[in-house]
Amino acid sequence: MQPLRLLDANRNIQNLKILLRVDFNVPLQNQQVSDATKIIKVKPIIHSLLQRGAKVILCSHLGRPQTKGKAGFSLAPIKQEAEKIIGNEIEFITDNFKATIDQKIKDGKKLFLLENLRFDPGEEKDSEIFSKLLAETSDLYINEAFSCSHRAHASIHGITKFIESYAGETIVAELKALNAIMLDSKKPVTCIIGGSKISTKIDLIINLLPKIDYMVIGGAMANNFFQHDGHNVGKSKVEDNIEDTIKSIINESKRNKCKLILPMDVITATTFEDPGSDKPLDKVNDEDMILDIGQQTVLQIQDILAQSKTVLWNGPLGFFEKDQFANGTNAVARAIGELTENQKIISIAGGGDTFAAIKKSNQENKFTYISTAGGAFLEWLEGKILPGLKVLEK
Repeated sequence: MQPLRLLDANRNIQNLKILLRVDFNVPLQNQQVSDATKIIKVKPIIHSLLQRGAKVILCSHLGRPQTKGKAGFSLAPIKQEAEKIIGNEIEFITDNFKATIDQKIKDGKKLFLLENLRFDPGEEKDSEIFSKLLAETSDLYINEAFSCSHRAHASIHGITKFIESYAGETIVAELKALNAIMLDSKKPVTCIIGGSKISTKIDLIINLLPKIDYMVIGGAMANNFFQHDGHNVGKSKVEDNIEDTIKSIINESKRNKCKLILPMDVITATTFEDPGSDKPLDKVNDEDMILDIGQQTVLQIQDILAQSKTVLWNGPLGFFEKDQFANGTNAVARAIGELTENQKIISIAGGGDTFAAIKKSNQENKFTYISTAGGAFLEWLEGKILPGLKVLEK
C-alpha cells in the first residue's frame, strides 16, 4: 500500500470548511447512545480543527435505513450525545446542506452534523450526484472512519473526486497498529481467533498463518475442529459443509510451521441459564452445548501469551454475553492486559464483539490498540484493498 495523503499540521486552515467523515454508527437503546466510544475517539481531533480556526462539518451513517426504513435511524440522538462529549454546540443539518451551513456560518456557528448519510440512496450507490453534493459543503475532506473504508460509498470513495482529500489521524493510528502485526511484528506472534463462524474468517486465518507462530482457535468455530477430530459436540453450534476448510487450515498451519492451538477442555450447559460445567472434550454428551473454554485451556493460552511478544485478537472465546460463560474470555483479556501494562507484549484487538468483550472485562485501557472497526479491520488483515484508503494514496 502506498503512503496516504495527510493534512499538513502547519497548514493555515483558518475559516476553511472541513468535511470530517466520522463513524458515529453507535449502539442506541431507547434512542439513547449506549456506547459512546466512537464519539470519544474523535473528540480531540474535532477540538484541534476548531482551535485552528476551521469550521467542522461531521458526517456519518447510522444503521441500514435503506433496508429497514428511516424510523429510528436519525442522527439526532447522536448529535445530543456528541454535544455533551465534545463540549460544543452542534448544528444539526437535515437538508439543503450547503446553503444551510453557509447561512449558519454567517450566524457564527462552527460545528455541524449532517443527517444520516444513508437516508440518501446515493450514499451506498457511490453516486456522483451525492458525492458532489457532499463535496460542495466544504473546502477540504478528511476521512476519520477507517471502519467504513472497506466500502466504496459516496462519503468514503466518490467524494474524493471532487474535493481536496486526506486520511485522518485515526486512520494513521489504525494502520500503524495493523502494520505491527503484518509487517513489523516482534516474534513470537500469537493470534487468537474466536467467534461463531469460521467461514467468515477463513481468508483472515489463511493470510495470517505464514506471519505468526501460534494460532489459537476458540468460540463456536472451534466446534468444527472438535467434530473433525471425532469429538461429540452435542447441541453446540457448528457449520455445515466446512470440512474442506478445516483441512485447509490444518494443512496450512503445518506447512507454515504455525502451531494450531485448540481448547483441551470446555464449559458446557444444557440451557443458557445453567451455571455450566468444565469438561474434557471426551466427556461432552449429546445434550450439551459448548459455551466457553475451560480452565486448562485458559492456562494453556496464558502460557503461550507469556512466551509471546505480539498478540492479535479477533473474536470472543465463548458466549461472553452471559456472565457464566464469559470466564475464558475475561481471563485471557486480563492476561493480555497485564502483559501489556508490564511492557512484555504488544497487544492489538479488533472487531465489535471483541471490543465489547474486552470492555466487559474492564481491560480496554490496557491494550496497546483496540480497533472499533469490524469489516474493514478484517479485510485489511486478509490482504484486501480498501477502496476508501486507495483513493487517499499519494
